Amino acid sequence: MLSELYIENLAVIEKATIDFSDKLNVFTGETGAGKSILINGINAILGQRVTKDIVRTGTDKAVISALFTDIGDNVFQVLDELGISTEDGQLFLTREIRSDGGSVARVNSRAVNVSVLKAIGETLVTIHGQHDNQILMAPERHIEILDSYAESEALIEDYHSSFRELQSIAKKIKTEQSKKEFRMAELADIVEEINALNIHEGEDKEIEAELNISKNAVAISEALYMAKQLLSGDDDTDGAVEMTQRASKSVEGYTDIMTEISPIYDRLSSAAIEMEDISEEIGSLLDSLDIDPKRYDYLNQRSDELRRIMKKYGPELDDVLTTLENSQNELDELSGAEQSLDELNKEKERLLAEVSKKAKALSDHRKKAGERFVSQVTEELEFLNMPKVKLVVQQKTGKLTINGMDSIEFLISANLGEEPKPIAKIASGGELSRIMLALKNVIAEKDSIGTLIFDEIDTGVSGRAAQKIGIKLKQISRLRQVLCVTHLAQMAVMADNHLLIEKNIQGDRTVTTVRTLDHEQRKYEIARIMGGENITELMLENAEQYLKDADNM
Repeated sequence: MLSELYIENLAVIEKATIDFSDKLNVFTGETGAGKSILINGINAILGQRVTKDIVRTGTDKAVISALFTDIGDNVFQVLDELGISTEDGQLFLTREIRSDGGSVARVNSRAVNVSVLKAIGETLVTIHGQHDNQILMAPERHIEILDSYAESEALIEDYHSSFRELQSIAKKIKTEQSKKEFRMAELADIVEEINALNIHEGEDKEIEAELNISKNAVAISEALYMAKQLLSGDDDTDGAVEMTQRASKSVEGYTDIMTEISPIYDRLSSAAIEMEDISEEIGSLLDSLDIDPKRYDYLNQRSDELRRIMKKYGPELDDVLTTLENSQNELDELSGAEQSLDELNKEKERLLAEVSKKAKALSDHRKKAGERFVSQVTEELEFLNMPKVKLVVQQKTGKLTINGMDSIEFLISANLGEEPKPIAKIASGGELSRIMLALKNVIAEKDSIGTLIFDEIDTGVSGRAAQKIGIKLKQISRLRQVLCVTHLAQMAVMADNHLLIEKNIQGDRTVTTVRTLDHEQRKYEIARIMGGENITELMLENAEQYLKDADNM
């Protein structure tokens, strides 16, 4: 329970030390006196987000400290997980908010992150404010309320484990399939691109050689023509062939006389024949050097194509052909390789069956809990002056999500004979407050949080309904410590500890104070709430009677 709260320099609160009862603690005060500041202070000590604007003007920092006593096992468990020790079942939390925006948090004098303070705070206090009614207005949040009541944590955790495993393998399958398809498309493009050129081994060298000849055709022709003319001569000049033949004939007649001449004759005859053959080959080469312009353009174009493909997949043409072979082989392997994906899909099917089974178990658990939930909440609502309200937990099953297979929405029928409809469409502000109180009370019996805070739970209610809310808070306070901010006398009279929040002017500053009221002071405060500032004896008598009646409840 929250035993003591110390506030310093928080907005208009200069200094305040507040002692709490372990039962029902009620805060009252005029509008604007600072009740919301008090709630902000408690939120700060619980690790909620605060801004530097809450620091009292002219001061360096605001300080909020809270002493919790008789803390439960759930708190000890969190402290143990965080490595924080405590003695005698007491816990001392401190939060400093500096005017420059900085913040310091401590647990039992040990500095901690605000996130640690928040983790501990969630086990100590539950705050219900007017904004909590918005949970009822948001159907997607109703499943949280039912699961909290149903104590579904173990089932949900088990389901989440399998569901996330299913999500993981589904993502892996998608990724693997996507990677495979991308790679196959990549390989297919390579194969298509290279095959389209119809390349053969050594083609680049052949093209290069032919192009080199084509580019030098004129010079080569002139050189060959000159060589042929020197060998074969022309009409005016004998060539080397004819002169060699004449030389051969000139020595032919003396081969029998002088034996040394015979080999010379043979050599000259052979030389003449060889030169004549060379001349004919030169003639053939000259004929072949008649370059076709189209062929020349083709050679240049083909050379460019080969250079481009070698730049991309080379550097040599052999490398291009190797790339083609390897890509085709890999593409063939991928086209036929389905084993890995088959195994993943089999595992996915197994997990899907497992997740579906767990979702069904969770759904059945929610259905049974929903029946008990309706019964208990209806009983609470009847007590809270809503006897004709019919509550329905509408449970629909659909596709698997992180929450299971269910969608949950609370429907109500506020009047006899009317069909249940979504709360958001028909509930008034006062009805929302009472419905939420009923839900909180039913759920509170399931959790182990020691302190409940209700900030203006009386919004939109009055008269008998307000009295019933007060009685209900009194009942809750027998099991949990309750702090309540209210504007209504019917609720204030139920307090075991009545605290007054007052705003006064001291010098040129506004100062808010918090003080505990004794019986006489409570009587005047109850009278003020009922009738305003002009308090009469009759109002005081009525207040006295209200207090006596509350004591007897």
